[in-house]
Parts: sequence; structure tokens; C-alpha cells
Amino acid sequence: MATALPPCHVGQNCHPECEAAINSQVNLELYTSYVYVSMACYFDLGDAALKHFKLFFLQQSKKEVDLAESLLGLQNRHAGNLCLPNIPRPKEENWENGLRVMECALHLAKRVHQSLLNLHQVVTEKHGQGCHFLERDYLRDQAMFIQELGEHITNLRKLAAPEDSLAESLFDKLTLKDSKK
Repeated sequence: MATALPPCHVGQNCHPECEAAINSQVNLELYTSYVYVSMACYFDLGDAALKHFKLFFLQQSKKEVDLAESLLGLQNRHAGNLCLPNIPRPKEENWENGLRVMECALHLAKRVHQSLLNLHQVVTEKHGQGCHFLERDYLRDQAMFIQELGEHITNLRKLAAPEDSLAESLFDKLTLKDSKK
């Protein structure tokens, strides 16, 4: 009868709090990706039919998955244990309009940014050095995305969206069409 072998940890230099913080961030990134896919699907419906809104949120979803994968790689390099709980479904299902979606996205982006700041702090305190790839790549990018969402919300409000569906259509074609960030 074979006995179970203990798990092999080559590095074992991942502090438990860092491991938990990374797992939490991965889960939030995957949840955020899931929400952005839900938003994209809303804009693909026949009664919304806003192609560039859809593409914008699909692109953001991919970025969230990419960050989750980078964090998983970090976790693996430091012999941390991966813990992926079930990803809850988005709280919203009927997004109503483009302005509401952008406002929800902004709220979620701020939550992700705060979580990244918290992760950076834990890694800095427990690992003894800053997590430079977070500073260099993700914190800055997340701050820029928050700014971009804020600008989109301002522009949609100036256009009188959602009261005027033509405003959303124009915003979709004139603003998001050129949004390749």
C-alpha cells in the first residue's frame, strides 16, 4: 500500500501573510474579470448593441486575467500555496446603461487598486523588500485606468447619457473606438 508523500516545497520562502494576500488578489482579479465579461455581454445584447463598449470591457477582462496569471507565477516562484475559492457571480445582471456600467467599473477599479496597495504593503513588510513589479506595472496602470473611467463618466454625463441613447451611441463610436489603452 502506497503512502501519501508530503508536498514538496523547493523554495518555501513565501511568508504566509504574503501567500494569503496574493491568493486574495488573484481571486479579486478573477472576479473583476468576470464582472467585466458580464458588462461586455450586456453591450452585446440587441437592445444595447454598443460594440466598442463591449470590446473595451473584454479588453479590461483580459488585463485582469493577465495580472492574476502574473501573481500566480509569483506565488509559484516563491513556493506559495495556491488557494482559489469559488468566484462569486457579479451582483449586477441588468446593467441599465453605459453610464451605470462605467460607474460600477470605476467602483470596482478603485477596489482593485486599494487591494493592490494592501498587497504591496504586506509584501514589503513581510518579504523585506518592495514588490517592484507591482509598483512599476500594475499600480500605475490601475491608477491610469481609474482616471480613464472617471473621464468617460464625466463625458457621458456631459452628453446627457443615459437620458439620450444617441449620446451613448456617439460615445461608443467616437470615444471608445479609439480607446486602445
